[in-house]
Amino acid sequence: MTERPEPTDADKLADLRTVLAGLQTEATAEGLDGLDTFGTEKLVATMLSHSAGVHAAVAAAAPAIVETVDAVAERLGRGGRLIYMGAGTAGRLGVLDASECPPTFGTPPGLVVGLIAGGAQAIQKPVEYAEDNATAGARDLHDINVTEADAVVGITASGRTPYVIGALEEARKRGAFTASLACNKGSAVGHLADVAIDVEVGPEFIAGSTRLNSGTAQKLVLNMISTLTMVKLGKTYGNLMVDLRATNEKLLARSQRTVQHATGVSAQEAAAALDSVGGSVKAAILVLLTGIDPSAAKAALDDAGGFLRRAIENRK
Repeated sequence: MTERPEPTDADKLADLRTVLAGLQTEATAEGLDGLDTFGTEKLVATMLSHSAGVHAAVAAAAPAIVETVDAVAERLGRGGRLIYMGAGTAGRLGVLDASECPPTFGTPPGLVVGLIAGGAQAIQKPVEYAEDNATAGARDLHDINVTEADAVVGITASGRTPYVIGALEEARKRGAFTASLACNKGSAVGHLADVAIDVEVGPEFIAGSTRLNSGTAQKLVLNMISTLTMVKLGKTYGNLMVDLRATNEKLLARSQRTVQHATGVSAQEAAAALDSVGGSVKAAILVLLTGIDPSAAKAALDDAGGFLRRAIENRK
């Protein structure tokens, strides 16, 4: 059960109002005073227009994203983990990104971890006061034994969520790499992190609703952190998903198509190669492109550190 913090007195609440008043994510966008009177066509056009600048805001943060990807890849390359921390929408986006890594890149479930204020129940419904508990953020990292080998990314649109602040403070004490992802410049979490990713999307379409442009920007950045880290760790061949786990019929078909695309063989040949190596897309491609015996393919990939391109080159 989430611990409820001490009641906020009037002075503290006034201070918080002052802080929030200075945040772009809490500001009211201009020109939308009559939003509730717009027809549907105008509503759609206006919302599309309002979100048009999100990609540019992410692009402006590219240097920090590059630094983060390199640091995360280095930590994972030596056995560490990528851990996302957040509350509300930000926390759910971290959990989503983490949960997609095993089927997409064949990673073990514990390699990329998403922790959300309030625990698993908060994924589907709000948990009162969970984001206000800095101690819980620190405790959640303590409970999974964060070490200096890990990378921790704190996600918060406002940049001042206590749960995330507590987590980043704990991560720093333990020597982990830390990055912050906020939608306000000069944030509290940014001052705590080794790398601050500030994506300034401005006021929301609905004032203060940071599941909108802020959430879209955060999703884009998290996609980049996890995806590009996996590329650097050899989880792709070109832009092909060669470490995917075929856990349903769609993914089984995708595995076959991926082998075909990489090798130019027929569907029947791709299926046979996959069968010969227990369904491993990487091993099937290696067998077809180099003629290596299926029984030796896994060892060849291991010798190449899991990089398919390197394993192919080693056979030339």
